[in-house]
Amino acid sequence: MAIPFLQAARVGSYIVRQHLAGRKRYPLALMLEPLFRCNLACAGCGKIDYPDPILDLRLSLAECLQAVDESGAPVVSIAGGEPLLHKEMPEIVKGIIARKRFVYLCTNALLLEKKLDQYQPSPYFVWSVHLDGDQKMHDHSVCQEGVYERAVAAIRAAKARGFRVNINCTLFNDAIPDQVANFFDSLKDIGVDGITVSPGYAYERAPDQQHFLTRNKTRELFRAIFARGRGGRNWDFSQSSLFLSFLAGNQTYHCTPWGNPCRTVFGWQRPCYLLGEGYAASFRELMEETDWDSYGTGNYEKCANCMVHSGYEATAVADTFKHPLKALAVSLRGVQTSGAMAPDIALDKQRPAEYTFNREVSIRLDQIGHRKAGQSHAAAPAPRANASAGAEAGGR
Repeated sequence: MAIPFLQAARVGSYIVRQHLAGRKRYPLALMLEPLFRCNLACAGCGKIDYPDPILDLRLSLAECLQAVDESGAPVVSIAGGEPLLHKEMPEIVKGIIARKRFVYLCTNALLLEKKLDQYQPSPYFVWSVHLDGDQKMHDHSVCQEGVYERAVAAIRAAKARGFRVNINCTLFNDAIPDQVANFFDSLKDIGVDGITVSPGYAYERAPDQQHFLTRNKTRELFRAIFARGRGGRNWDFSQSSLFLSFLAGNQTYHCTPWGNPCRTVFGWQRPCYLLGEGYAASFRELMEETDWDSYGTGNYEKCANCMVHSGYEATAVADTFKHPLKALAVSLRGVQTSGAMAPDIALDKQRPAEYTFNREVSIRLDQIGHRKAGQSHAAAPAPRANASAGAEAGGR
């Protein structure tokens, strides 16, 4: 496991406090999206398909820190878009670290070397570099040649400065187990500290809709990958052993979307980081007024094939807390890669998908238009009453 002791201890004590307080729902990691703008256009991404007025929006430093304080989550994952395009990002990171929260700053690394001087190594800070496989796999995934080499160079530069660096690897149905396993092996030579791995989510607006994994294909793929690495023990994952076991079809889990709440430029996103089907004005409103039972695999068509860590890692962590010996056994023996799989969730009662993207875009564009109109009105010079009166007097 690639989770440092300090983080494991602080997150563990946080979970104990939530249980002692009798809280059924609580966040583990805040997903903070201070912008949607990106300097890549990946075929599997559903986060950047917005008009320019929306892509130009930013959460301010104050708004970001307010979201951290509201949620109280011990871990903050800053995503986007590309966070390094945000001019206040160094101050945002400093503010979160000052609150003793663990920051994972997600980046495609194209700007990382240029921005390194603006950040300082800290036990509370990790660069999370998007890397979807070896050179061929990754450049194909991001639809641009040369990105893999630039990302690896940036990782080496960050490691030379003393930073912790993880990679965030998303896999699709064209992933080849041997190739993925060889890629994971190669990360030790680069100096990567940990791996976050997940199947891609089928964003409805993603340009490429042909390569997302079904749940059965996900379980088969991860069994095949882990089998090539002693049940995954060959590699340092920054995820719980039971989540990895879930990916390989050995656990039956329901998602806990409140475990990774998402704050975007629109507000608190309902119900999760992956689905934007309405927004709450506050974290409390998100937690108390969201119809959580309407979502999740088995409840909603859009969730049918989801096995992403933003929905299921918190479930696995809760299971680890309840059954520590089971989690320890997986850590020591590795993920099971043969034999019968755990039963999966039935889909026969799920409600049909609703498509709300265009509605939400229309709402936000109207809000932006009204705000700009108000600013223009406020900036307009006031009528010059004396001049007007003088003109009237002169005309008499």
